[in-house]
Amino acid sequence: MIRIAIDCMGGDFGLPVTIPAALTFAARHPGTELLLVGLADQIEAGLARAHASAAQRERLRIVPASEVVTMDDKVEVALRRKKDSSMRVAAELVRDGKADACVSAGNTGAWMAISRYVLKTLDGIDRPAIAKAIPNQLGGMTVILDLGANVDCTADHLLQFAMMGSALVSSVGHQERPSVGLLNIGEEAIKGNDVVKQAAELLRSSPLNFYGNVEGNDIFNGTVDVVVCDGFVGNIVLKSTEGLAKMLGVFIKEEFKRNLFTLLMGAIATPVLNRFRQRVDPRRYNGAALLGLRGVVIKSHGSADTYAFEWALQDAYDAVESGLLARTSQTIAQMTSMPAGGTQQEAGIAPASHGESA
Repeated sequence: MIRIAIDCMGGDFGLPVTIPAALTFAARHPGTELLLVGLADQIEAGLARAHASAAQRERLRIVPASEVVTMDDKVEVALRRKKDSSMRVAAELVRDGKADACVSAGNTGAWMAISRYVLKTLDGIDRPAIAKAIPNQLGGMTVILDLGANVDCTADHLLQFAMMGSALVSSVGHQERPSVGLLNIGEEAIKGNDVVKQAAELLRSSPLNFYGNVEGNDIFNGTVDVVVCDGFVGNIVLKSTEGLAKMLGVFIKEEFKRNLFTLLMGAIATPVLNRFRQRVDPRRYNGAALLGLRGVVIKSHGSADTYAFEWALQDAYDAVESGLLARTSQTIAQMTSMPAGGTQQEAGIAPASHGESA
């Protein structure tokens, strides 16, 4: 039984999204127990509005919290003053072993700060990072991190992000030697600022399968499995990607509505268009993992609807089922145990195969 704690009060919409999503997810995953955290009376009312049956509620448990972190709350308020918030209680359930993962669509800064304070970081990790897999043209996924948790990073932080991203792909994607690229303004080693150049040197001497510098188009080309950058750059990439997907949808609709002939062509192409819309729908890629913590923590987009929030719950389920936390700890332990100037074999990691860069 996989237990997922849900901050039911967080996000732009709160209960009207989190309750229906929880009910649908529970119905599709009989091996789960969902802990609904928040204002108990409001959650009860939400379940009643959703017409939750007795059978549906068998694997739902309400966990009361007396406070709510709003989207406008400052981190200090959420962390220091609202000590019984739905966010904090959800994280504490993971800390206390009562839940295997926690999910929130609430204030990103507050969720990051609370999760880090309650769960602490893994040994060898200074800062957690937000990671998400996005589709590439090869039909696979490219994991990119950090997506906004850390605006200012050192080279060591970028190395740690690479370790955590590799662990994510290894566990969830079942790839033993995921390739890692460092996002830069060019592939050449001389390109980039000092931090990126220093990070490249650290990555080259690490036991990770470092491909080298990659550019923005490589994210969607599927050049590497993991793309590493600081949170400032990563968040811009993420929001630009979401905006582009929406713009393409608008443009396609406009072209098919130009005249009677294009309307007819649109009707004929409807099955193809529906599949295209599904592949680029940002809601299917909602839910990002906060890596580097002593627990599985998922951040949903604040504006997520019910369908999108279900995908965030799915991310939490997949992370627990695949043993993401154990894999991340193992990867970090292997790297930190490697002596200065050591080799991959000394770290207990298999060398890169032909065609892979080490």
